[in-house]
Parts: sequence; C-alpha cells; structure tokens
Amino acid sequence: MIVDKFTRRGFIGASGGVASLALTASPAGALLQAGGAVRAAGQPMPGGVKLPTTPPKRKRADSVGFAIVGLGGYALNQMMPRFGQAGRAHIAAIVSGNPEKLRRVGDAYGVPQDARHSYADYAKIAADDRIDAVYIVLPTGLHADYATRAFAAGKHVLCEKPMALTSADCARMIAAGKRANRKLMIAYRSHFEPYNVEAMKLMRQKAVGDVRLLRTEQSYRMGPTSPSENWRTSRALAGGGPLEDYGLYGMQSALYLTNEMPESISASTFRPNGDPRFAEIFAHVSSQWRFPSGAVAQLVTSYDSAGVNFAHVRGTTGALIMDPATSYSGQKMRIEGGEDREFAPGDPSVQFARQIDHFVDAIRDNTPIITPGEMGLRDTRLIEAIYASAAAGRTVKLAPDGRMRG
Repeated sequence: MIVDKFTRRGFIGASGGVASLALTASPAGALLQAGGAVRAAGQPMPGGVKLPTTPPKRKRADSVGFAIVGLGGYALNQMMPRFGQAGRAHIAAIVSGNPEKLRRVGDAYGVPQDARHSYADYAKIAADDRIDAVYIVLPTGLHADYATRAFAAGKHVLCEKPMALTSADCARMIAAGKRANRKLMIAYRSHFEPYNVEAMKLMRQKAVGDVRLLRTEQSYRMGPTSPSENWRTSRALAGGGPLEDYGLYGMQSALYLTNEMPESISASTFRPNGDPRFAEIFAHVSSQWRFPSGAVAQLVTSYDSAGVNFAHVRGTTGALIMDPATSYSGQKMRIEGGEDREFAPGDPSVQFARQIDHFVDAIRDNTPIITPGEMGLRDTRLIEAIYASAAAGRTVKLAPDGRMRG
C-alpha cells in the first residue's frame, strides 16, 4: 500500500499542477506541458459510437444553439443524441482536436463547416451568433479554462461534473459568469432523473422517518491502463480519481437525500503498490460524514472493486433502497418498513434531455438553475475536505458552505 501524506495545500496544488509528473506524459484527452499545465488534444473516435443517419432538425425559432466542446464517448453516446429530444435546443457547433471526428460528427449532426472548430481556434466562438451556449465535456482539469474563455466570448456555460479540480477554480468560473452576465450550470444529471427526483420528494416527506444512517457506494474495476492512455488516471486531469468521477454521485445522494450539509468528515484513501492504473490517483476513497441532526453517512467509491451503484437510507420508521441508484438506466427503488413499496416513477433516460431543457429555460426564461455553479463549488470544497482528512488522519470540521474550519 502507498500512503499519501499530502497536506491540503499540497494535494490541491498537485491536482491543479502536478509538478512531479514527467513532462513527456500525454494523458488521453490532453497534453501535459512544462510546469504541469495541460491543454486539450484530439483523441480518436471512441468505439461503438452510432451517429445519426440524418441530421436532427431545429424545432423552434427560439432554440438555443450549443457548441459541444469535447467529442468523447459520453458526449457522442449519451448527450448529443438527446438534443433531438430537448424542446428548444440544438447543436450549433462542435469543438475537437481531431479533424476526422470534426468531419464525421459535423456531417452527421448537420453542423456547418465554419462551425467546426479545433481547440486552437476555440476563441472564434465569440464572433458566432449561432452559438448561445457551450457544453463543456472535457477532462475535469480543463473545465475552468474553457468555461472562463466561453464567458469571455459572451456564451452561457453548461459544464460537466465535477465542476473543477479546486475550489479556487470553481470560484473563478462563477466570477467569470457573473462578470459576463451569463448562466452557469453544472451537469448533475441525477437531479433530473425520475427515480432520484421521487426519492428527494419522499425524503422531504419523511417517508422513512428521521434519517439515522445513509450509505452509498459507487465502484467498478477499471481495466489495465495508465495516465498516458486514460485521462481518468491522470492527477492533472482527474484529481484524486474515483471520488471526483463516480463517487461524486454518492456525495450528491448524501446531500439531497438528507437535505443537510455535514458538520464533520473523516476519510481514508488507498493506492496499491506497483499498479500503473494508480500511479497518480487513488484506487479507493471512503468517508464518514456527520450531520447536524445526528445522522451519519458512509460513502465509498473505488476503481478497483466489483461494480455497484447504490444508496441506502435508514430512518426511524423504514428504509429507502436505491439499487442501482444513479445509472444511465435501470434504476430500482423501494421503501421497506410498514407497508413495503416499490416505485417506478418514469424512464431514467429522460434525465439527459430534461437537463438540457432546464438549462435552456434558465437562458430563455430566466428561471432558477437547480444545479448552479455554487453547488459545484460546494461539492469541490467537500472533496477537498475528504482528501485533507485522509492526509492528516483526523476528522475535519466544516462550515455550512463546505469550507473547512480552522
């Protein structure tokens, strides 16, 4: 086992800069430059992508035009196909460092030739009135740069989770959006997924009584890889690893199912010796949260254990069990205790289009965003607290906004 003795300042610095990394490394999705900075780089077309055979059509004159920044597997397989299901959103431009992907994806989605941009000419979006917003689907270490540049170009920003690698970068993104008077939303899709929406409602109604214990686990076993092959194993691009990626869903569940912020966190991390997958990131992160009500949450996430994705809430009168809890599809949910009940509130796949529609409503109708940049900042502060606790080997106390006390 490798014991990581990062201080909070040291870990955050490593996440953002990674000065100790070899300058020749080329994490997938980006290039590492002198001083530890990263820049976006094109990657090959992911396997299994099914592009549309006919370009989708705009449905309304007030449809919001999005520039998709980053054409990886999630963008191509999950989000871009959902724009056709959204009420008033369309793909107006694409940004990638791979000319072949720009050609194939642009042709499939009917994106004009002059709206297919490389990372090098990203600044050209400022002059394109067809683009109202950008959707950033890049590795996390690139979010802050591309978001602040989009705001400088006068565009609204929908940013994939996690928002950024440090709370300082999150604050910088929020400030840039406010200066530009543009909207910022973090793509927390589970807030728009029927099972999780119903679970939030049930917990507000105290369907299991007062919460006493919440447990979440989001884990899977990553195949052989290394930082040069997979950006999720690069500290410069992914931070600590599974916590920011898969474990963030468990963190979110703990927050929206308890309707509380933790007052203290204790945590631990693990990296096995000699495994190239975990040369830079953790294999496993676990934490225990204590809430002002006395409720306790136990959160586990791993890139090196059998796949699981659940959230269990035990209260004074029953238990809410979600398994799977936050998948793309296949969710199941039941309440045990009293009269056992199973729930089927809707098709989980609508979460993607509903997320887009929610952001469009905020842009066109000035409606409140339920997953704003401030939520992403809060969660990044909690991630920093988890790593600080693990590094110090002690419990850390938290302020209501997620900042560490002391």
